[in-house]
Amino acid sequence: MKKIYYFLFLTGFVVSAQQTNTSISGTITSDGTPVAFASVYVKNGTQGVDSDRNGDYVLTVPDGEITLTVQFQGYRTQYKKVTVTSGINQTIDFDLVEDAMGLDQVVVSATRNRISKKEAPVIVNVLSPKLFRATQSISLADGLNYQPGVRVETNCQNCGFTQVRLNGLQGQYTQILVNSRPVFSALNGVYGLEQIPTSIIDRVEVVRSGGSALFGSNAIAGTVNVITKEPVNNTWDVSSYLGLIDGKTADRSVNMNASIVNEDLSSGITVYGMYRNRDAYDANDDGFSEITELTNNSLGAKAFVKPNDNSKIGIDFTAIREFRRGGDKLDLAPQFTDVTEELDHNTVFTGLDYELFNDDRTNSFTAYVSGQHTDRGSYYGGLGGGRTYADSIAANNAFGTTKDVAFVAGAKFAHRFKNNDVLTTGMEYQLNDTDDVIAGYNRLVDQKVNNYGLYGQYEWKPSSRFTALIGARLDHVNVDGYYTVEDVESTSEVNETVLSPRITLLYNINDALQFRGGYARGFRAPQAFNEDLHIASVGGEPSFVILSDDLESEFSNAYTASLNFTKDYNKTQTNILVEGFYTTLKNPFTIVSTGTSLPNGSILEETRNGEGAYVAGTNIEFTVSPSSSLFFQAGVTFQKSMYNEDQVLFEADGSVPGEGDVILDEFARSPNVYGFINTNWEIIDDLRLDVTGSYTGSMIVPHVVSDSGYMDLVDTKAFFDMTTKITYHFDPIEGFHVEISGGVQNIFNSYQDDFDSGAGRDSTYIYGPNQPRTYFVGLKFGDF
Repeated sequence: MKKIYYFLFLTGFVVSAQQTNTSISGTITSDGTPVAFASVYVKNGTQGVDSDRNGDYVLTVPDGEITLTVQFQGYRTQYKKVTVTSGINQTIDFDLVEDAMGLDQVVVSATRNRISKKEAPVIVNVLSPKLFRATQSISLADGLNYQPGVRVETNCQNCGFTQVRLNGLQGQYTQILVNSRPVFSALNGVYGLEQIPTSIIDRVEVVRSGGSALFGSNAIAGTVNVITKEPVNNTWDVSSYLGLIDGKTADRSVNMNASIVNEDLSSGITVYGMYRNRDAYDANDDGFSEITELTNNSLGAKAFVKPNDNSKIGIDFTAIREFRRGGDKLDLAPQFTDVTEELDHNTVFTGLDYELFNDDRTNSFTAYVSGQHTDRGSYYGGLGGGRTYADSIAANNAFGTTKDVAFVAGAKFAHRFKNNDVLTTGMEYQLNDTDDVIAGYNRLVDQKVNNYGLYGQYEWKPSSRFTALIGARLDHVNVDGYYTVEDVESTSEVNETVLSPRITLLYNINDALQFRGGYARGFRAPQAFNEDLHIASVGGEPSFVILSDDLESEFSNAYTASLNFTKDYNKTQTNILVEGFYTTLKNPFTIVSTGTSLPNGSILEETRNGEGAYVAGTNIEFTVSPSSSLFFQAGVTFQKSMYNEDQVLFEADGSVPGEGDVILDEFARSPNVYGFINTNWEIIDDLRLDVTGSYTGSMIVPHVVSDSGYMDLVDTKAFFDMTTKITYHFDPIEGFHVEISGGVQNIFNSYQDDFDSGAGRDSTYIYGPNQPRTYFVGLKFGDF
């Protein structure tokens, strides 16, 4: 009997060994060029490997019917069914096709886990470096317009305050993440979009509406996730840019990037840096700038190390030093000018994360900590056109300082079941501490926000056609805020626990047509957001925003539904997306100009609750790529942003006969139609033409008339801002590449032509494209 057991044991061992040693090998290429570091794995299995630098791979596989999958960023995922017989090795090659429309990109903003964009139950749009290059975008603010439902606007002539609007809602409704962490604070939201250079960005993932509630309940309009570059292979490059705004005002920048990855891909580091110097631009020759003078120095690094096959440690660091100034007489100290807004930012973002997996990748655990610290010196003031002793005293007292800290720490656990359902749970602590002081105006924003969050999510896949994502986030928010301007003060003391549920559905009607639908609830506690931390100049005096004493929390309900049609016609790839959205707001925060002047002449605005509002509309996107050398994409948004009851924007004080309150039934600065186009054509192998553009429809913009201080509502004209760029590539020696480019931004010079003039202007009366016609040239070289 023992001999039989011994024989059976040996037989089983041999069979097991044969199963373990059966392998599939091959080469992964694209148009004959090896694809290095592509992922090769068994679908729904635990076996996987990366191709080497020559595109070769060897994968040990189990016996039976398997589906071999190859995936690499920028290429279409390929599947091949294989019958594996024990002990018989096979050779299977793959020829990858470029994923021109990015449908197979891996994203993290949909579920907080890595998932294919096509399989995500939430629509995720991805902005890539290719798009930033085509649009000649230097900063994040320049490139965000090229997605449906997304619009970036400039809100101040003096300082260049920008904000991004998603689906018609103001910037403070959007959750901006840096490497998936909410460390982009309210203060960063004032100027941060223009401070982040595109040269450090790997991609930007945009989730519209409230489908990204697991990142925070403030994501009412959606989430913009800025993911910085990661080390993938050994590369380096240096690039430079010179732009002439209106043919006369210089904008210069130099960028550097380099990455090193070791042979076994267990560690790597990438470093990046940028220097930018832009002169101020005066559009109407009144001596006051419409585009700020700006100097930006950015330096960052991102590294990883894999202690073993089942763990990974990542660290990132970015430091930004930016100086900007607008107004008049920029060669003088700010207190000797009529109007100056000057900001000197020192900002650091940093993060550390640890990932741990089990052998079969069914369990994953992530722990992370991230932080942001900003020191800001500011000046908002000037003589206001006067030259009295009192004017000089006020001008000398307009200096301010700001310290801002954002911190987040958390842990996430995800479990994948055998039927491919995924359970995700986690906890997160967020802190934002802001201390903004301008002693001369007795201006103080002293605000600390603590947020303790728990979240859970279940990704249910009862069939290959249907996915339901059910989740909720529980937040306990504590706001301790004190706000004062001159003799006006208010406080915000909030202790509130709120549950924010969400559900999204994905149904594959057939291989070409997908339906998605969803609901999410969100809220915002009473606190100072980006617009409240921005100080504008109106009538030669600074304008301050203060919170109302009885301000209540704001709540939202967001609904979305979409149809996405994707089909290949021979080699032509096509995609059509039609998405409807509807968001209701209860107690919406609105800024009301009170018409009140403080003793020092400053203008007071107040954040109050409105009676209710809604935003409804449709995003349409069309993409076609007949070949790898030609790509066309266009998108348009039709929307309405309405108050349930007429909203007061300007509260008349009765001092001027015949002037009453200014009311509005729709959102200001919110066009009903806007859109974009993006065309890339590789004319020959080394010559490329890019034609891109953004359209902004007519909208209502408030305008404070400097003579009377009364507010007028202006219906603006529509704008179409188109850019053309041509790029030539050549290799003087092997391993050394050179690109020369040039073109024209805003080629039709579609630009605002009714700016206010002089020291008494309303600096917030600015709309349309962010710059007039601009000529540019660029040079890039390296091993990239």
